[in-house]
Parts: sequence; C-alpha cells; structure tokens
Amino acid sequence: MPRRAERREERREDRGPGGGHTGPTRYQMRQKLVSIGDDSWIENDRGEKVYKVDGKALRVRDTLIIKDRQDREVAKIQTKVVRVKDSMEIEGPGGERLGIVKKALITPVRERYTVKIGDGPDIDIQGNILDHEYRFEVGRDRVAEVSKKWFRVRDTYGVEIDPGQNDVVILAATVALDMMQGRG
Repeated sequence: MPRRAERREERREDRGPGGGHTGPTRYQMRQKLVSIGDDSWIENDRGEKVYKVDGKALRVRDTLIIKDRQDREVAKIQTKVVRVKDSMEIEGPGGERLGIVKKALITPVRERYTVKIGDGPDIDIQGNILDHEYRFEVGRDRVAEVSKKWFRVRDTYGVEIDPGQNDVVILAATVALDMMQGRG
C-alpha cells in the first residue's frame, strides 16, 4: 500500500465514532433546500428522512437549524459578517462552534471555500458550487463529494461522505454554501 494511502487509512481509524461504515454514506438533498419558513428533509440514499432543515428562523435572520429524526437540534447555521467577507458559522446543539464556512479571497478558475474547524484540520471545498459538483478535501485527500450524478430526480443532488467524517458538519457546510449562493 502506498505511503499516502496508509496515512489516509490511519487518519480514518483515528477519527473514532462514525468510522464503522465500510463505505461512504450518501445523502440526498434538494436544490433550493432553503426557503424562508419552510422545513426540508435530508434523506439517505435509501430515501429515509435523516435530518430536518428548519427554515423558520430565516424569517428573523439568516439562521437555519438542523435537527435529527427525533427533532433534536444537531447544528445551527448562522450568517457571520467579518471584516473582509461573509461567512456562515456552524454551531453544535450546545452553542459550541463546529466550523465556519468562508469563501476564499483568491479564487482562480473554480469557486473555493474553506471550513475552518476548531481543533481539527480545515476542510477545503472546491469545484462548481452553483451546479452542485464539488469536493471537500483535507490536504489532498477527498473526504466528501457533492454531485447531481447519483440521483435522477430533478433538482436533487447527492452528498457522499467518507467514513470517519462528521456528517453533520459536512451537511451543514453544504446547506451553508446553498445559502451563500442564494445571497450571491
């Protein structure tokens, strides 16, 4: 096994809980998922509702709540205005910061964003964000991918997350990107 593949496997093992899957997890999301006052569902690849995106808080400010099937908050996504550019903050149910999605200042050909993770490695996001064809990478390793090609349903795209990743953070970052594109 090449050295790079060995390091990737070691990192996956180190990530702990959630890494028990044998392959990536796929979720199905709708384009224009976010509507003021509306709730939407994120489904797994078997069509089961997994997370609810609660749009009620959008009426007051740019805030979305992601809840699990038991209606427990798992993440909150909020707009943050920083000195140079807008960003979206992802918080956990206890208000702890899980990450901040920021647009890269310099974008050569493709759009580029970064998810700043508090005590973990940052996740780079690049590709065609508007067309839902992009990748999440830590260093040079893909950790998740967003694509329309996995589902034939109109206005639907998939999010494939590698084992050992925090699915909620990746899904919340995907929703945040949709919100940021909508404001564009």
